[in-house]
Amino acid sequence: MKIHYVTGLGALFVVAVHIMMRLIMPYELSLEYENVIANYHNIPYVILLESILVLIAIHGFNGLRVILLELRQSKAWEDGVTILTIAAMMGIVAYGTRTIIIANGLGFE
Repeated sequence: MKIHYVTGLGALFVVAVHIMMRLIMPYELSLEYENVIANYHNIPYVILLESILVLIAIHGFNGLRVILLELRQSKAWEDGVTILTIAAMMGIVAYGTRTIIIANGLGFE
């Protein structure tokens, strides 16, 4: 549960910073293609986005794991749920990181 609490607090902080950064310019302008791509070329902002991705993925899949473990109690179930949630979390983080890399113009195309 410590992981859940730490990632929850971390996610609150980075999402708050993200929202404050989005308030710098009007909402409609921030959604224009050029401005979105410019965000991905801003290294501190990319680090912020990656932090949001990782923290929320860990927090969300750990929460799902806890819920699923309450349904049944057995060693095999616990091991299977843990492996499944870790694999799903890694897949989401990998796909999100791929998206950030492509938007930054660094490859995979």
